[in-house]
Amino acid sequence: MDANSESTNGAAPPRPVFFFDIDNCLYPKNARVHDLMADLIDKYFATHLSLPWDDAVRLHREYYQNYGLAIEGLVRHHQIDPLEYNAKVDDALPLDGIIKPRDELKRLLADIDTSKVKLWLLTNAYVNHAKRVIRLLEVEEYFEGITYCDYSKTPLVCKPHPDMYLKAMKDSGVEKYEDCFFVDDSYGNCKASQELRWTTVHLVEEGVKAPRTPASKHQISDLEELRTTFPQFFRQQQD
Repeated sequence: MDANSESTNGAAPPRPVFFFDIDNCLYPKNARVHDLMADLIDKYFATHLSLPWDDAVRLHREYYQNYGLAIEGLVRHHQIDPLEYNAKVDDALPLDGIIKPRDELKRLLADIDTSKVKLWLLTNAYVNHAKRVIRLLEVEEYFEGITYCDYSKTPLVCKPHPDMYLKAMKDSGVEKYEDCFFVDDSYGNCKASQELRWTTVHLVEEGVKAPRTPASKHQISDLEELRTTFPQFFRQQQD
């Protein structure tokens, strides 16, 4: 290690942390997991709140827009059991036949120099779903930890609420906002992290309408663009 990279007491300075969203970020939107999940959520609203289908769909969208997660509105206004909801929605998704390993994602993560930056997952999903997706993608080894929405605790804390980003900082051991980097496909989540002074990357896939006003300083259409956006975090490729 270069002596200049050490702090005055001889210890290496803390690494910055790069937070990755999971759903619709580590795998493409055309997997349609979001659509399957939305359908299960609509069914949950209709069944457990005894609502006509159109009203269930409307309320689901309203809670998602207002709170970042439909379950937040359900817990706040209807006192449902979040873990039962998780069993009927996230855990019920047929992911095994949908989410598959992606060689390009593995190469990207493997090329990141983890002596320079810590990789961490930041998701609004419950831990069961998060770990399931990461296992199916076969990328568990690249991440040092995960911050998730804990359905077992109330009040629920999720993106884009500032407390979720502060929780992620505490979980990952990073203290300075300027040492936080983040990529997410959600406009609202990116906007909130940018306002917290995190270096934020909004992932807007090709074919997805770009926002009129950018959510953050950086906007990419593919995770591969992280190589040129943050070259300091990648190992130098040998010719």
